Parts: sequence; structure tokens; C-alpha cells
Amino acid sequence: MEIVKVEALTKKFDQLTAVNQLSFSVLSGDVYGFLGQNGAGKSTTIRMLLTLITPTDGDIQIFGLSLSKHRKEILQQIGAVIEKPDVYKYLSAYENLKLFAKLSGIQPTRSTLMEQLEIVGLAHRANDTVKTFSQGMKQRLGIAIALVHNPQLIILDEPTNGLDPQGIADIRNLILNLSSQYQKTVIVSSHLLSEIEQIATRILIIDKGKKLVEGSSDELFDQSRTIIELNTNDNKAAYEIIGNSSWSNNLQPIRNGQIILQLNKQDIPGFNQYLVSKDIAVFSLQPRHSLEDYFLQITAGKQHVEAFRN
Repeated sequence: MEIVKVEALTKKFDQLTAVNQLSFSVLSGDVYGFLGQNGAGKSTTIRMLLTLITPTDGDIQIFGLSLSKHRKEILQQIGAVIEKPDVYKYLSAYENLKLFAKLSGIQPTRSTLMEQLEIVGLAHRANDTVKTFSQGMKQRLGIAIALVHNPQLIILDEPTNGLDPQGIADIRNLILNLSSQYQKTVIVSSHLLSEIEQIATRILIIDKGKKLVEGSSDELFDQSRTIIELNTNDNKAAYEIIGNSSWSNNLQPIRNGQIILQLNKQDIPGFNQYLVSKDIAVFSLQPRHSLEDYFLQITAGKQHVEAFRN
């Protein structure tokens, strides 16, 4: 079942087209990873989903209803945290949650609110003032507030920004728990590719406001092909030799001065033998197949950096 269906969504700010004919769908139960570099249009898209800004063109349907015609009904079933949550630092976690529940027009019991804090791992700090919380704890409290009216859809915009490794892990585990244990559909916007790779069931990658690809990790790239980082005794010479050989089509854009290739695993020994035959000493051929490699590959285009040619 499609929870969110976006068709030809466009947003222009004067001469800037922030989102350009974007179409995608989020299915029930998805942890939907929304990936893109800074300025790619992720936050603009999310703000349109939440009716914080109005689209220039296109259509948004959520829960099978038109967002423009059924705004109030739809938003009652959505919880969201946009970047850092706005909470009252001199109130306790429980008092914050109770206040936001009242603002949402509901009056849950104390046990219900404590259950919400338990979900996000803050029940033991329920009576502590928020000013004593770490940023990660504030973020989890923001998610508890987003859950207070028991929404079907959760939207999190860059939920791990500014967090330490433990805070990132806590948010990751919370998202997975919301999906698996509480059957929530979650949209997660992020530029932290490794995190999205660990939690997302489906992924959308956008660049400059346009969709590049959408699908599961298995659908997005051929698992039989591997990204290889090559290190030799003379990378400049190796790059020239590869570029003038039958292996040239395997070259990828150079990253941080490293030669990158995409190869079928069975071709790696033959490639290594070819370099050795050209008097290139191979120090390492390191596989690096991941969502990050795929993302860099499709957003970098086909132009190789001329780092070894100058």
C-alpha cells in the first residue's frame, strides 16, 4: 500500500528551482531513506509534505488522499521532527510531552506518556529538566513528541545532525524499533549514507532537486560488481596505463587522489596481472562496495578528475 505518492513535484524560489519534477512513493512499513547532498532539495521536499511551504507544481497524496484537499485530516496522522526539535529546556521531559500532547488536542494519561518516553529510552529521565540533556537525548524527546498522537507516518529531517557516535546509534536503533515493533512508516532524510544503508528498506537519491534513483539497495546497484580502490607504487603512471587500455571503461571518478574502478569480482585477478605485466607494483586492491560508493558514483557524473594528468 502506498502511504505517500508524489508526482512531478516542483518548487521554485524566484529563479532557483529547488525541487524539479520529483516523483516517488513510500510504501506502508517502509523505512524510507531520503538521500542527497546539502542543497539537493531534501528539506524543501519534506516541508512541502508537511504543508510548511506550497509547491509550485505537482501533486502529493498521503494515505490515498490529496494533501491540498485533506490537509488537516492527513496531518493528524503524521509526526515530524525537522532538524533540531523545539523543546522547553526549563521543563522536564514529561512536562514537555504533556504540554505538546495538549497542544495536539489530546489528554493522554500519565502511564501513556511514560510509555512514549520508554519507547525513546527516556523514561528514567522523565522528571529531569531538558537543559540537562545531551543533544541526542533532546532529539529522542523530539521524536517522543512526534509520536504523542500515535501517527501512522513519521518524518525525520536529518535526525542525527550534530550527534556523537552514541547519539547516532541511539537514533538508528530507535528508528528500527519504530518500524519493526510499532509498525510505523518512517521517512528519514539524511546525508549520512552509512546510516541510511543500515536502516532503510528503500532509498531515494536526489541531486539538484531531481530524482536520480529509487529502490532497495539490491535494486539500486549490481551486487556482482565491486568498487575497488587501487594503490600502487606509481598511481599517476597506473592511471595513464589503465586509461589507455581495455580497462578504461572501469575507471570511476578519482576520490581523494585514489584510483577507483568498478569491476566484476572474477575480473580482479586478471586486472592485477595486467598491471604487473606493465611493471606496476600493486600495493592493494581494496573492495569498497557500499551505498556510499554507489552514491558518489552516480552523483559525480562521468568526468574523471584530472589529478594524475597534471
